[in-house]
Amino acid sequence: MWLPILGLIIGIVLGLSADISVPDQYSNYLSIAVLAALDTLFGGIRAHLQGVYDDKVFVSGFFFNIILAASLAFLGVHLGVDLYLAAVFAFGVRLFQNIAVIRRLAITKWSSKVEK
Repeated sequence: MWLPILGLIIGIVLGLSADISVPDQYSNYLSIAVLAALDTLFGGIRAHLQGVYDDKVFVSGFFFNIILAASLAFLGVHLGVDLYLAAVFAFGVRLFQNIAVIRRLAITKWSSKVEK
């Protein structure tokens, strides 16, 4: 369970220490890709806490979500419609739902340990 969190922390540290700038024209794609990756990460943590985690589902969902989100943004740019907002909304809602479930599961496990 701690491996995804460790990977996230290492990625944040490396990202902040590197001097990489993203051109403005790609900022929508990057923001959606990061949001999709975070959604998948927290979904994996949730699945692990619920005891239903599967590596294949996690990895395929990670790449599929990023590709789908970037494709929506790309299509929206070429159509002149802000489709990336739909992806931001969808992944944002899922992200907050996953965090809420993780919080409930953590509180439940913590409460059961305290009672013992």
